Amino acid sequence: METELVKGNKQEEIKKNTSKVYFFIIAIAALIVTNVYFYVKFKSSGEKVYALTVEKENLEVEIDRIEAELDKMKIENIQLSPPLIEKEQNARKKIIDLRTKLAQKQLSQSDIDHAQSTITSLKSEVAYFSLDVNRLIQENKILAEKNSLLQKEVSASSTKISNLESSNTNLASKVNVAAAIKVSNIAVYGLQEKRNDKVEVEERAKRVDKLSINFNIADNTLAKVGKKDIFVRIIDPQGNLIINQDDNTFYAHSEKLQYTFKSTIDFTNHGEEYSLYWKDDKKFTKGAYTVLLYADNAIMGRSTVVLK
Repeated sequence: METELVKGNKQEEIKKNTSKVYFFIIAIAALIVTNVYFYVKFKSSGEKVYALTVEKENLEVEIDRIEAELDKMKIENIQLSPPLIEKEQNARKKIIDLRTKLAQKQLSQSDIDHAQSTITSLKSEVAYFSLDVNRLIQENKILAEKNSLLQKEVSASSTKISNLESSNTNLASKVNVAAAIKVSNIAVYGLQEKRNDKVEVEERAKRVDKLSINFNIADNTLAKVGKKDIFVRIIDPQGNLIINQDDNTFYAHSEKLQYTFKSTIDFTNHGEEYSLYWKDDKKFTKGAYTVLLYADNAIMGRSTVVLK
């Protein structure tokens, strides 16, 4: 009886121990399954984070390239038209927006996909913008070449005009010189005044009252007929110019000269003979008196009379 009771207790104890073993086995199995689940889950999550990070870095590289392309065109120092300026500003605004979004700590695959789409569109816009800028550069080069050619033509024309003006000036100067009247012959005499308004040629200085200057003007088809101012310069025997007034000046051969007296004649270009008279305030002296005639800014002729 006691033996059977002991056996029953042992069997019941064995059953309890077996139940405990099964419980621990099930608990360990559940723990293993849970660990495997979380391992797989975290591993998948880590791979996704890594993949998103790589895509983000790739997108940032693309953005850098796009911005570098814009900066390159800016270095060209091209004066952009208002539409092109607006395109560049829009592109740079999109770049700023993309950098702001990509700088966020938590990015989803949807955010990455949207950024990729925006970058693709931005690439196209910048490509068209680059074409427009390059077209503008080529147009500017063509205009610069045309402008350079035009400047050369203008410079050549200016030089030609300057040469023509110089030639015309020289020609006009030559014409003026050729048109100046000249004497064909000239003679100077000393005159003594007599009674009844008569005069006689006199060589003795103490009896000479005035000088008579007689000359003919050679025919000149280039000379203008009409009134002509004749400027007379008289040099005394001591070699001094006789001047009555200091302000008696005129120009001859572009040089300012003083004259002794001036007279006006009526030039007809028919070879007339003219006579001019000059009386000195002082007594005439012995020696040679030289008379020079000027008209049309040039010398007409000269002659000398010797008084004894």
